[in-house]
Amino acid sequence: MALEKLWGKTAIRIVEGDITAYDGDAVVNAANNEFWMGSGVAGAIRRKGGQSIEAEAMAGGPALPGEVRVTGAGRLSVRFVLHAAVMAQDLVTSEAFIRMATRNALSRADEVGIRRLAFPALGTGVGGFPLADCARAMLKEVWDYLAGNPSSSLEEVAFYLFGEEAARTFERTLAGFPGLGSGDG
Repeated sequence: MALEKLWGKTAIRIVEGDITAYDGDAVVNAANNEFWMGSGVAGAIRRKGGQSIEAEAMAGGPALPGEVRVTGAGRLSVRFVLHAAVMAQDLVTSEAFIRMATRNALSRADEVGIRRLAFPALGTGVGGFPLADCARAMLKEVWDYLAGNPSSSLEEVAFYLFGEEAARTFERTLAGFPGLGSGDG
C-alpha cells in the first residue's frame, strides 16, 4: 500500500511498512529528550542499525522536547537518523511537541542536504497520541514547511507507518489537503 502526492517538487508518500527498510537518505526516530532508544520505532532502529546509533544520540542529549539530533545510521541503509524528541522522560507527548519535532526534523534535513526522508507517526506509540491528530499535525507541518521553503533540498518526504489503520489514516488526511497533485501511487 502506498499513496503519493506532489507538493511542488517534493513527493509526499504514505507507505505501510518498516521504516528501518527505507532506502532514502535518512529516517526520523520518535525519541525521548534523553535519546535512549527503548521500544517501538526507536527499538527497531537500534536493533537493525546497531547500538552505535543510540550511543551517538545519547551523547548529544538531553534536549528540549521538539528538538532534533542527527546521528549516523549504523547498519541501516540510510546515511542518517534524525532523532526527534517528541516527549520528555515522562513519555508524554503533545501536538505542540509533535509539530515542533516535525518542523525541526525538516529543517535539520535541509541543513544536512538530505533529499529523501522518512518519518514514523511521531508520538503515537509509547506517547499514546491519537493517530488522526498526529496525521493532521505532521502533514500540516510538512505542508507549511515546504510552502515556506521553496528551495528545500527535500525531494521526498515519506511516512512509513506500522499497520493498515495508520497508513489509511495518513492517506485520508493527505487526500484532504487541497492543491496537491497526484503522483504515481
